[in-house]
Amino acid sequence: MSEAAGNRSLGFGIFTLAMVALFIGLGVWQLQRRVEKHALIAALDARLAASPVPLPPQSEWGKLTPEHDEFRRVSFTATYETRLDAMVYSSGSAIRPDISGPGTWAFVPARLPSGEMVAINAGFVPNIMQDRDVQDRAVARLITGQPVEMTGYIRFPETGGVLTPNVEQSKRLWFTRDHMAMAEAFGWDKIAPFYVDLETPVPPSGIPKPGPLQVQLRDEHMQYAITWFTLAFAVVIAFGVWWRKRAYFAAS
Repeated sequence: MSEAAGNRSLGFGIFTLAMVALFIGLGVWQLQRRVEKHALIAALDARLAASPVPLPPQSEWGKLTPEHDEFRRVSFTATYETRLDAMVYSSGSAIRPDISGPGTWAFVPARLPSGEMVAINAGFVPNIMQDRDVQDRAVARLITGQPVEMTGYIRFPETGGVLTPNVEQSKRLWFTRDHMAMAEAFGWDKIAPFYVDLETPVPPSGIPKPGPLQVQLRDEHMQYAITWFTLAFAVVIAFGVWWRKRAYFAAS
């Protein structure tokens, strides 16, 4: 065998070894991600199934994080404010199995007895044409000036991506659940850094439609791991076939 051929064989062997190590590493990583995903699913299921706890006071708001407090079930009393509300477009919901089709989520500010404001996702307004009058009438029924006993889930604001449509100011229509931007646009003062997805009460008209959440996270890590391990095996087989042919031609 010439020195050049030997160098090519060595290089191909190193490349094969590197690819096998990479694919196996990715497969192991997917298995680790699967363990983490199962732990997250268990934690979220436990939060959603837990009995509601009192809404944390303002002094604790800065300590709340999505990792530890997202979907925490809470109960509190608040009064819907006569202020501009906002709607968030939705084509459906991955966490509300009772919701399907296009519509909007109604974000309405409510004042706590202690004086602070909390943004309430009061529920779903089905509306194919996005008629703002329909949405306004639905929200107006909530504004009674009377305190309301509420139960819901702590949620944190979303951020839009590069493909997220811009806010339609004339319709007060958002495309992400960014209640902090809504608060800035409409002057919702002393707003909490989280919002609340309302579970109850359901208004007499049924709209906006609140309801319980059911988190369903995709768990495809095992399939991904099998794919990476299969690729690693395929690379080993391909290298074995190549080596066998190389040995055959070298001997002939």
